[in-house]
Amino acid sequence: MDIATMTGMLIQGFGVSLKLFILTLIGAIPLGIPVALARMSRLRPLSLLARAFISVLRGTPLMLQMFAIYFSPYYVFGIQLTPDSKWHACVVAFIINYAAYFAEIYRSGIQSIPRGQYEAAEVLGYSSSQTFFRIVLPQVAKRILPAMGNEVITLVKDTSLAFSIGVAEMFSTAKALVASQVSMMPFAIAALFYWVFNFLVEVALGLLEKKLDYYHD
Repeated sequence: MDIATMTGMLIQGFGVSLKLFILTLIGAIPLGIPVALARMSRLRPLSLLARAFISVLRGTPLMLQMFAIYFSPYYVFGIQLTPDSKWHACVVAFIINYAAYFAEIYRSGIQSIPRGQYEAAEVLGYSSSQTFFRIVLPQVAKRILPAMGNEVITLVKDTSLAFSIGVAEMFSTAKALVASQVSMMPFAIAALFYWVFNFLVEVALGLLEKKLDYYHD
């Protein structure tokens, strides 16, 4: 098999990895916000629940979470698994796992804003929601961007874990090609795909960080 054919097959696998990456960000970025707010809530039961959620999701392997979500419907509720069950379990596991990490980043960013800014906004007649979205959130976004960027780059590489429950993303395609072609070339091409995509993500994050420089501390 020539390099062009192998590259074409890896591109198809990369499409699955890219889809998982995008769906994870779409689900995890907004989900992390209510989790972070619950974590900071003065309602102790809600705060403890959010703490437990974050602790379990950050303290156990993502691969284990995928298996748990994949097999739980059958073993716990007796629901028959379908050909799409692996993909759905993979997406759900990635979203809730990264939501837990994002929630802690959000929490640290929100708590880093001086209390005086809230008091000043109140004096100026801002409501709580106006204060959060117009004053606090832009500053939080600037402060957490480096940490968020690190998690996003990690996510690019973590998509390769989807192979563990049989999702045919780029790494599993590369692994199959290495076994069939007795060559390390598929791994080299896959590594190049990961690196290029991560480079593009870094560039995008850098541009976003420059744009947010307007919001000075």
